[in-house]
Amino acid sequence: MTSSPTPPPVPSGAPGIRQPLCRLRARGRDEAHRTASPLELFFDLCFVVAVAQAGIELVHSVAEGHAGQGILDYAMVFFALWWAWMNFTWFASAYDNDDVLYRVVTLVQIAGVLVLAAGVSRAFEEHDYLVVWLGYAIMRVAMSAQWLRAARATEGPERTTALRYAGGVLTCQVGWLGLLFLPEGARPWWFLVMALLEMCVPPFAERGHSTSWHPRHIAERYGLFTIIVLGETIAAATVAVKSGIDENDALGELLPIAAGGLLIIFAAWWIYFVVPIHGHLRSNRQAFLWGYGHYLVFASAAAIGAGLEVAVEETVGKAHISTLAASAAVTLPTSLYLLTVWALHSRHFKRGITQQLVLPTTALLVICCTFLGHWAVFAAGVVCALSVVAGETLAATRPAARQSGPATRTG
Repeated sequence: MTSSPTPPPVPSGAPGIRQPLCRLRARGRDEAHRTASPLELFFDLCFVVAVAQAGIELVHSVAEGHAGQGILDYAMVFFALWWAWMNFTWFASAYDNDDVLYRVVTLVQIAGVLVLAAGVSRAFEEHDYLVVWLGYAIMRVAMSAQWLRAARATEGPERTTALRYAGGVLTCQVGWLGLLFLPEGARPWWFLVMALLEMCVPPFAERGHSTSWHPRHIAERYGLFTIIVLGETIAAATVAVKSGIDENDALGELLPIAAGGLLIIFAAWWIYFVVPIHGHLRSNRQAFLWGYGHYLVFASAAAIGAGLEVAVEETVGKAHISTLAASAAVTLPTSLYLLTVWALHSRHFKRGITQQLVLPTTALLVICCTFLGHWAVFAAGVVCALSVVAGETLAATRPAARQSGPATRTG
């Protein structure tokens, strides 16, 4: 798919004056100074509430020795959160006019994610998805309303695209009812079918006409959500370590986990933000692959925090799993994060086989750290930190990197 011509910027009226109701017209793709709005930041923060709930339940499942079922439930719940967030983000990048109605509908979507968060525990513990489905339905119906509003304000191919989005979203929402009525054994397969159908909606809707999403704005929005998820990971791990110290007086045993976890998260931030990715987002094909791949980036980043909590619980004797399993709860999502960020970001900016191998090699070494017993997390953190050092050293010593500027730096 190729990009459509850039629509003209939407007039915003006099500075400081917000219209209660404006036509929801497309914004210009070349609009200058396009940044995330306070409403978008509020939207992200509320979504992380639900992400935190999913992480808590994942910790409980893994710590009780039900890792397989816990990971499956986590993947299903996280998909609902990520997909609703992603759809709103791309729509807002193209159509945000910030009038009163737009704000109200967005707040309805926020209410939907809070309803979904309230149902996460029942989804994990009882496999009851009614509340999760209801929260998702609130978000998706509101999203369809936004697309219908955009369709009403335009015509031609752009109107067709908006109507396809609205119809696709509502049709898929009906399909998700299968999670409420199908036998429990069939639900994972139905989830897989519905997830694939959901991801087919954007390519189908934008066939023939691309929405005017803004590359810098999209890159910033994804980056901000990555920061928020990593922040939640730090918060969860900190609470776990504090509880372990307060309840079990185990500072010596928990210090390596705390230090290793901090190094992992610091490295995760560094590696993600070391290159400016917006220049790579030049067409729908590139942007869709990049955007879809962030399901693994966000899910693995949040799972690192859950894994650190599991490692703490195992160390103080509260988890019913082996040290190897607790270590894997940290090292596996860390490796997945490193490989996904390499595939989506870093490989496009690396020069030469040595730079290309830094992150894949780091991911392999992190997995090897799993077998180091109670020092596994600390060792994984050291490996991640050394990966950053290696990447920066290679970037600084290559002449091409110095001539081309920050775009060729690697993590």
